[in-house]
Amino acid sequence: MTLTDGIEDLATAAARGDRDARDALLAAIRPEVLRLCGRLLPNRQDAEEACQDALLAVARGIHRFEARSSFHTWLYQLTANRARSTYRSLRRRWLVEAGGVPLPDPPDPRRTSVVAGTRLDLLEALDAIRAEAAEALTLRDVLGLGYREIADLLDVPEGTVKSRIHEARRQVRRRLTDGDD
Repeated sequence: MTLTDGIEDLATAAARGDRDARDALLAAIRPEVLRLCGRLLPNRQDAEEACQDALLAVARGIHRFEARSSFHTWLYQLTANRARSTYRSLRRRWLVEAGGVPLPDPPDPRRTSVVAGTRLDLLEALDAIRAEAAEALTLRDVLGLGYREIADLLDVPEGTVKSRIHEARRQVRRRLTDGDD
């Protein structure tokens, strides 16, 4: 049995209400959730906050895991959505604390690494497009899921997934190159 099989078994047991399995599952997936959040968010503290939010969402929502897709696929979708939600929350909080002063555009390269600046730009672009398109693009291009896997997860035809991703890439590319829309 592989680690992935063990996690799938824990997820199935946790979904049936086994609290010990849920606790073991949360401990086992934490490093992966933190890594995924770190791929989206610009710094470790933000990734930690999103990770905690995602783990709480897993604990509260594991009963909704139906095993239509692998647990990891379900987890990736939940984590991507929580990371984007954490970013929006942090941005709102920053705007309130800054008295409505908008985020610097573009990020100051003297204070922000190229990777972090790119992530901020990407999150802003994803936040500005349709949620369905942003979700499909995040699952494919940021988290690396396959088209079939995304289609199963979102319960839409594979052609719809490809169309959403194509449109999302076009809109994000335009926003990243134009800086507006």
